[in-house]
Amino acid sequence: MKKILPVYLRVPIIFFAVFLAMEYFIDSGDRPAFLKYPMISVFLAVFLFLLIAIEMVVAAVDNVTYHLLTEEQRRQLEEAKEVKITDSKLYKKIKKWLVKDRPIEEEGELLLSHDYDGIKELDNDLPPWWTKLFYACIVFAFIYLAKYHIFGHDDQTKEFETEMAEAKLAVEEYKKTAKDLIDAETVTLLTDAGDIAAGKAVFQTNCIACHRPDAGGAIGPNLTDNHWILGGGIKNVFHTITEGGRDGKGMVAWKGTLKPSEIQQVASYVLSLQGSNPKDPKPAEGEVWVDENAPKEAGAKTEEAKTVAQN
Repeated sequence: MKKILPVYLRVPIIFFAVFLAMEYFIDSGDRPAFLKYPMISVFLAVFLFLLIAIEMVVAAVDNVTYHLLTEEQRRQLEEAKEVKITDSKLYKKIKKWLVKDRPIEEEGELLLSHDYDGIKELDNDLPPWWTKLFYACIVFAFIYLAKYHIFGHDDQTKEFETEMAEAKLAVEEYKKTAKDLIDAETVTLLTDAGDIAAGKAVFQTNCIACHRPDAGGAIGPNLTDNHWILGGGIKNVFHTITEGGRDGKGMVAWKGTLKPSEIQQVASYVLSLQGSNPKDPKPAEGEVWVDENAPKEAGAKTEEAKTVAQN
C-alpha cells in the first residue's frame, strides 16, 4: 500500500497534533500544560516513544512482507506506487465538479471574432466553482435580508449590547461572592460569630503589639471607646487599616499583608469591642464619631454620650 507521507513527516505531524489538542483541551492558565502538569510531559514522552516504535515495527513487517512476494506481485506493487493521485477517479470527479476545461485541440471553436493587434479572445465558460459560489452568495443574501431586515433578528450591535449587559450582571453576581473584591465603599459590617473569631485571630497576630490584646491601647490608640482619630464605622476603619494612619506617626498600611476579606474581619472585630471597657485603657484620642447614616434616635444617643464625655 502506498503511504501518503514518509515516516519523517508522519511522526512529527501526529505528535504535534496530539500535543496541540492537549494544550487546547487542558486548562493550565497562563502556563503550558506540559510544564504545569508533569504527568502531561511523561505522557507525551511515552506517546512519542510508542509512535516511533510502531513505525519501526510497521517498517519491519513491510520489509518482511515485500521479500515474501513473488516477482509478479512485486511488479504489480511497483506499478501501483507509480499511479499518481491525479489519475484517481475521485480526483477526476472533484476536478470536473469544480473546473470545466476543454482540450487544446478545441481552441479554434472557442475563438471570438475580435482581434486586437493580433490578440484574440477565447469564449470560455466561467469556472463551475465560480458560478456555484456566485449562486451561493445570492442565496445567502436573501437569507440575510429576510433574517435581519424582514423578521428583525438581532444584528451584531444588538447582540453586542445584550452580551455586555449579561456580562455586567455576571460580574455583579461574582462580586457578591468574591470576598477579596471589596473596598472601603462596598465593605459591610460582619456580625457572624465565625467572622468575628477570624477577625480576632488576625488582630491577635498583627495588632496587639500596638493596641494590646484587649485593644485598650499602647503605642496605638484605645479601640474600645467611642473616640476615633480617622473616623469610626466599618468603612473608615477598613480604609484606615488598608491604607494606614497619619503620615509619619500613624499605623502602617496593611493592604500588602492582609487580604481585603481579612481586613473586613479584623475591622468588624475591632468594632465589636466598642464599650468593652478594658483595664487601665489609654486616654481617649480624636473625636467622638457620629454615623450620619444612623437613625436619628441612635444619633441623639451618640450626641448625648459625647456631651457626657466632655463634662
